[in-house]
Amino acid sequence: MPDTNTADAHTATLPLTGRRAVISGGSTGIGRAIAVLLAAEGARVFIGANTPEHLDDALARIREVGEGDGVVLDLAEPDNVGRFLDAAREAMGSYDIVVANAAVGAGGLTEVDEPTLRHAISLNFTHYLLLAHQAAAAMGDEGDIVLVGSMSAYVLGPHSTVYAGIKAGIQGFSVALRRELGPKGIRVALVEPGMTGSDMQEPDITPEEQRAQIGEEKMLRAEDIAVGVHYLLTQPRRTVIQRLTISPRVQDGE
Repeated sequence: MPDTNTADAHTATLPLTGRRAVISGGSTGIGRAIAVLLAAEGARVFIGANTPEHLDDALARIREVGEGDGVVLDLAEPDNVGRFLDAAREAMGSYDIVVANAAVGAGGLTEVDEPTLRHAISLNFTHYLLLAHQAAAAMGDEGDIVLVGSMSAYVLGPHSTVYAGIKAGIQGFSVALRRELGPKGIRVALVEPGMTGSDMQEPDITPEEQRAQIGEEKMLRAEDIAVGVHYLLTQPRRTVIQRLTISPRVQDGE
């Protein structure tokens, strides 16, 4: 059999060992899956949670595979994004990965009251911008910002007005931010999941129904999205995965 040289057949991949990642909404669903996988790959993680019970449960799982800490804060409230990042710095010393993921579902514009609308905008959009703003200042000349968007940005329905509008805004923001921060050494990537099993699907889709849809390959597991985030973080620094869309193979009603 002839000798083959395959040394240059694949690009270099970057290790996650020793990196420090801050993940908002990291105690449940997609955020939790990202935190567990990054911790398992050697990163130290710091997560935000919405309840002490969710935080304790997530940290127990993270610490089975790696290192992690976290805090309970409502990132829709003024000044809490700063408190979140301050707590991360206190726990880890610094950070070079920030994942903006915390979000809440929202109905159609005419179906929600003003306080609900303001909360959705603050958590699903304003917190993303504030997190990126403060992280960019703290990271210096090298780091990664990952924004978790949604296919809702362009798979539109009559009851998704608020959520779709916000996610479309995140989509445009991510492209512009990548161009702004790229020359400064910071990569910006957008991950847009399709329908993914999590507590955000409840009560419309029960956990039992979610498991059935995952089995039918009509719904993703949160871990599928985490693997996508792992991929974009481990590519060479010269590359940016600007937009990674992950959808179920079997989709209804598009």
